[in-house]
Amino acid sequence: MATKQFKNEKIEYYKKQFENAKVAVVADYRGLSVEEITELRRNLQKEQADLTVTKNTLFKVASKDSKFEVIQELMQGPTAVAFGYGDEVAAAKILAKFIKENKKGEIIGAVLEGKILTKEEAARLATMPSKEELYAKILGSINSPASGIIYSINGVMSALVRAINAVKDQKSA
Repeated sequence: MATKQFKNEKIEYYKKQFENAKVAVVADYRGLSVEEITELRRNLQKEQADLTVTKNTLFKVASKDSKFEVIQELMQGPTAVAFGYGDEVAAAKILAKFIKENKKGEIIGAVLEGKILTKEEAARLATMPSKEELYAKILGSINSPASGIIYSINGVMSALVRAINAVKDQKSA
């Protein structure tokens, strides 16, 4: 049985998680073994995320007066929370992929920027491109017109050089 001091330490730890997290994805972890949960934790930690399994009452106390206070609505039954500290979509992506591969558990919802995301919205969050992918697409879009102009100018210059060489060859013959 957990002592009051132990519970208070856990609550303080969870408060720090809520302070540092950008997103919290809530999932039902029933059916997952300890080994599978450990594997999921390792996958999440590679992407600046973490998985926490705890009593809902401790989470509810810890989330009070934070930007994740609305998470209390999702905390019913056995739940695990994947916190994303870096990219907002990474935790949802990894969790959704893991659930799909293992066919166990399910995403209940998520909290992003103080708003609750339904199960469907959390699933859509998992399909969104990461920040790095978006940056690459934006840079590609910005770079594309400039590359087109460079290739056009280069093509005109090449044609001019070939024409001058042709005139030179005619005059020298």
